[in-house]
Amino acid sequence: MVSERDEFLQRLGEAQAKLDAGFARLPASALPELAQDAAAILGEAAERLHDNDPYGHPLYAGQMLKPPHPIARAAYALAMSVNPNNHALDGGRASSAMELEAVAVLAKMFGWDTPYLGHLSSSGTFANLEALWVAGQIHPGRAVAASDQAHYTHTRISGVLGLPFVAIRSDDSGRMDLGELEQALQTQDIGTVVATLGTTAVGAVDPLDRILELQKTYGFRMHVDAAYGGYFALAGNLRTEARAAFDAIPRADSIVVDPHKHGLQPYGCGCVLFREPAVGRFYKHDSPFTYFTSKELHLGQISLECSRAGASAVALWATQRLLPYARGGEFAHGLETGREAALAMYGKLASDARFVTPIVSPELDIVFWAVSAATAAESSALARAIFEEARRGDLYLALAELPVRFFPPGTWDEAADTAQVTCLRSVMMKPEHLAWLDEIWRRLQEAAGTALSIHSRKDADE
Repeated sequence: MVSERDEFLQRLGEAQAKLDAGFARLPASALPELAQDAAAILGEAAERLHDNDPYGHPLYAGQMLKPPHPIARAAYALAMSVNPNNHALDGGRASSAMELEAVAVLAKMFGWDTPYLGHLSSSGTFANLEALWVAGQIHPGRAVAASDQAHYTHTRISGVLGLPFVAIRSDDSGRMDLGELEQALQTQDIGTVVATLGTTAVGAVDPLDRILELQKTYGFRMHVDAAYGGYFALAGNLRTEARAAFDAIPRADSIVVDPHKHGLQPYGCGCVLFREPAVGRFYKHDSPFTYFTSKELHLGQISLECSRAGASAVALWATQRLLPYARGGEFAHGLETGREAALAMYGKLASDARFVTPIVSPELDIVFWAVSAATAAESSALARAIFEEARRGDLYLALAELPVRFFPPGTWDEAADTAQVTCLRSVMMKPEHLAWLDEIWRRLQEAAGTALSIHSRKDADE
């Protein structure tokens, strides 16, 4: 029987032979060989890589680490034999064309057809940097506003760009508080508002549709950070409020999404999109040493990054061809299954008296919970103990510091406006998580039983 790994290598070998045939007309040239010394070094690298959590396995239910699809891995490896650079057409004509096609698929997913401007980037961080850089060119010196649950990169980027940053308090569900936002808009010189569709910590979806109503009055630029949650635009099982936010994306000025999260891509692969192609004027340069001979627009002219891996574009293009972005399709079903897993996990946690669930059930595929205890400090200590015990049982969770106000009033005595509690957190972003949920739950129960028992014995001894 041919294993999945053998089949992967066979398909890659077939594609590599086809690629090599395209250059067979050239005289043979010597390539560095991977001799025995290289084999030993690769073996050592394999051993060193054991010092990782099993990110691709369904029992890894911690951070946002989703394994790339085999076709993405194969296409990336295939492209690396050419090693194209999508900074200029001379560095990667084929991969640049494939990038344009792949970006068009992402734009269409968000409801944009031509014209628009966009490209891939090395990460969501750099994609957000470009979006806020353009915003700063349009509204120089004016502040950037984002929720206090937005990714910390927005604070850093604003500092790099020399723009003031205003943190808007979130409501008790983790979404941007519209009353707080409007108050800031009235008193601050805010040029850009960032709506996060899928916050990193809890997966909350800011009410983009309602924020856009405020834009009519206050005239700010609307940026959507959908680095994590963007692909849920395809999901058919969102709550009404989240669906309304995703349906409003076409009205945004700029969008960021990370194909290396839910898009099944290797790191790093982000994407930035601008609704108005005219923002390309901010990228103009006349460098005498840029290597291009074509008169066509190339991607290096609409990117702050110069060298960019063409292999990322090839991998994304191939994945999109195999798994089209269609509502009701196989790719969308994977997203929906992750959300089902998070909701099912939330239900199990809510029925177990040892745990405390937040006020609102998961909006996307992230679920978080606290441990029942008299104080937030004790709950935090127990969460850390369960986290460690779960790892010993090969269940990999995550920890997050979150406001106690995300939980039902009176859960702890601490002041809800300022107090934090350490929570356990899972990102159920693998479609396999739903099928593995009973096993995940069994291991969590075992870990919790052991950790709480040890804690009780310590209390008795004291």
